[in-house]
Amino acid sequence: MATLAPNIPPHVKPEQVFAFDIYGDSRVTDDVQGSYSDALKDAPDIFWSPLNGGHWMVQRYDLISEIVKNPAVFSAREMQIPRVENPPFMIPLSLDPPQNVPYRHVLMPKFSPRAVSEMEGKMRAMAAEIIDDVVAKGECDFIADISARFPVSVFMEVMGLPLEKLREFRHIADTYFNARTNEDIQRISQQIFGIFNELIEYRRSNPADDLITHFLTVDFEGRKLSQDEILAMCFVLFLGGMDTVTNVTGFTFQHLAQDADLQARLVADPSRCTDLAEEGLRMFGVIGTPRLVMEDYEAHGVSFKAGEMVLSALWQSGRDPAKLDDPDRFDIDRKEKPHLNFSTGPHLCLGHALARAEMRILAEEWLKRVPSFRPKAGARHGFRIGTVIALESLPIEWDAA
Repeated sequence: MATLAPNIPPHVKPEQVFAFDIYGDSRVTDDVQGSYSDALKDAPDIFWSPLNGGHWMVQRYDLISEIVKNPAVFSAREMQIPRVENPPFMIPLSLDPPQNVPYRHVLMPKFSPRAVSEMEGKMRAMAAEIIDDVVAKGECDFIADISARFPVSVFMEVMGLPLEKLREFRHIADTYFNARTNEDIQRISQQIFGIFNELIEYRRSNPADDLITHFLTVDFEGRKLSQDEILAMCFVLFLGGMDTVTNVTGFTFQHLAQDADLQARLVADPSRCTDLAEEGLRMFGVIGTPRLVMEDYEAHGVSFKAGEMVLSALWQSGRDPAKLDDPDRFDIDRKEKPHLNFSTGPHLCLGHALARAEMRILAEEWLKRVPSFRPKAGARHGFRIGTVIALESLPIEWDAA
């Protein structure tokens, strides 16, 4: 993309400016979230980065919560930094209250704790099959072979997508998250819409026990959902289902591979995998949530102007020293593991129960089969940053039986 000149509006105070490139800052290294926090320690809690078109960035738990709970000022209708023309429309994410509420009600029954519990047997069987593919090899790339396959397989099962297209769909999602130009975003969005257009038409005459069929048959305020409404819901579910759990699980297992004592504890007491998942979510958040400022607004000494973008760095919320002691230490024994990595307020992630279950189940099934493993010597773990943080590879090895 063409390089955008640094942008510092006249209303931004000099002490509020901190140049940070969310797409490639050189201060972010292999310890991605840790080095991210270190890089921002000297930045104000709310600061203006002049890069990528210029935007605000918020990095403390309470401030992030305040932003995402105020959709009248900080709207989710645009979520790209820099701003693009004709941004993708995603239901319910692109809608603010009260417009998003009835759509969330359509989705809630399919992602409730009860629904997730009913899926557990199938998810456990999926995890076992995926892990069994690599156990005898004594090594794998945990991202490509495990954490990119399992949650994506679950999502595709829920949506009714063909599992043989898993790698293709995963590649499309990765390409979308790496896109930074309006042209690329539009092209990939149309590709995603094309996938779901075909599936929706197929399900009209071939219903199944999946989410697409639910969308086609559910009563929505006395009518059926339109094709455009279904597409907009599929779009946001596709992106969320393809990326978040894959990335948090990858970073959590990157840490676990380096801690033999913790592996032994979890093997001895698999119930602690619940705590592993939650501490992984706290320490290794991967999502930042952009918002569009709808009206001029003053808060915490900052003058937000209509039309500006604000990035709430949800991954920073779990490392806020105001919320817990020694936040950069991974500790499954913490009584409280505060974080906002599923956001909060009117856009709280509907899939949070499913995501937590996927992380727990995958850890339990992995440790049943591979009770001890380690990073592969000399292998580098690639990563990317942006509004989504991703671990792109995690070569590990173990002593195969």
